[in-house]
Amino acid sequence: MKKHIYKGLTAIALFSLLTVSCSDEFVDRTPVYSIDSENYFNSKTDFDNALVAAYDLLQSTYVNVMLGEIASDNTLCGGESQTDVIGFQQIDDMIHTPTNSNLRDIWNWMFAGISRANYILEFQNKIDFDGKTQIIAEARFLRAYYQFELVKWFGGIPIKGDARFTIGDEKIIARSTAAEVCATVEKDLIFAAANLSVSPAQQGRATKGAAYALLGKVYLYQNKFKEAADAFDSCIGLQTYSLVTDYNTLFEEAGENGKESIFEVQYTDVEGAGFTCLQCSEGNVAVGFNGPRSYVGSVFTSGFSFNIPTAKVVNAFEVGDNRKSVAILDMPAWSLATGATYGKGYEDTGYFNRKYIPRKRSTTAAGDLNLTNPANYRAIRYADVLLMAAEAYNRGSISDATARGYLNQVRRRAFGDNNHDITASGAALTDFIYAERRVELVGEGHRFFDLVRTGNAAKEITGFTTGKNELFPIPIEEIQFAAGNWAQNPGY
Repeated sequence: MKKHIYKGLTAIALFSLLTVSCSDEFVDRTPVYSIDSENYFNSKTDFDNALVAAYDLLQSTYVNVMLGEIASDNTLCGGESQTDVIGFQQIDDMIHTPTNSNLRDIWNWMFAGISRANYILEFQNKIDFDGKTQIIAEARFLRAYYQFELVKWFGGIPIKGDARFTIGDEKIIARSTAAEVCATVEKDLIFAAANLSVSPAQQGRATKGAAYALLGKVYLYQNKFKEAADAFDSCIGLQTYSLVTDYNTLFEEAGENGKESIFEVQYTDVEGAGFTCLQCSEGNVAVGFNGPRSYVGSVFTSGFSFNIPTAKVVNAFEVGDNRKSVAILDMPAWSLATGATYGKGYEDTGYFNRKYIPRKRSTTAAGDLNLTNPANYRAIRYADVLLMAAEAYNRGSISDATARGYLNQVRRRAFGDNNHDITASGAALTDFIYAERRVELVGEGHRFFDLVRTGNAAKEITGFTTGKNELFPIPIEEIQFAAGNWAQNPGY
């Protein structure tokens, strides 16, 4: 989705104040042209443009994906050295603090997305026009998406209904609990599911299936298994999605927005970005960060060697699992087979996240080849929904037979036969589902949150402290702005 510069919506922090000094002569002048909340939203075009602006912050979720892996046991931080992007390194080692600038980015950018969605919803009754319900439903889906990201990372957050925050709100509006935020997210997604179309209004926009899938995920994270199963079944029952036969095609350009993709963050190489404004990039910044350093060879290009898969996750794949060679680039083996070379970075294991490392591009591609990569992020895949549905049916003691059916659909695609079907029930089946999620979704940013919500993080993540590291710290600036109104998360 192309980027639209939308004045008045840029957010650097949730409660930042920009002061401008003006002379009397300037203040007395009648502005020739201005856009603000009082003279906007007078046409369908205004609402359309505001919706594009709300979608735009999805592109900054590249850092959520990277850190969802780095914080887990799937990958090491990597990079050039142990001080390369120190915030990433701290999260990898579980020694992050409220001054971590990369966590501040997640907070700022997700709240910017909420603010843009709320800008639309605040003025939703100003005018009527054909198609307005679709726009409102998409805005509510996006608000739910951003709010759920914040709940995953930080727990309860301040919410203000269908209105933007203004300066001073931080001192009077308390942080809602995670349960309270999830309740608002559920309402938004129920509305979105009821009012969105099955097919996207435009490639990359939210659909009925995406709303059902995200709703089921929100329920699953709260252990509301019956509600989760019903939501996932509503998504599956649309019969719009299916598993692609060739797993490899999922993560190539030709596989974007395919039949397995339920919601996909759109990226392009139309314009470049620098390190001073990574959230401004139209490209998937994570892809360049994940790439092998100083690479010379075919198929792939160079990157900055972050997010390095561990031997532990590589060994988690069973013999005969066709997903392994798609998910993991074994660089020594690749070099031996093709003659390719690369430079070893910090914490090099010889493995790279093949799903999201840069491919060779046209010589006419725009922007920095490391920072403006056009690879879309598959935010919600049908395989993910099948495995979440299996978990809901199993852990909710609803039907292990149904759970096995969903699980084995994924495994049959992975192995190309029925010989690897799971027949277990109960707790043993739960363990198989967890293991399947890991290898199916490795490199896609889900692992840390799966470990936390299932109570397995302390067992698997080195340095993880129970009662603290389930959540990340609220940025220190936000705590200071709130002047005692918001308590910091435990342990920080």
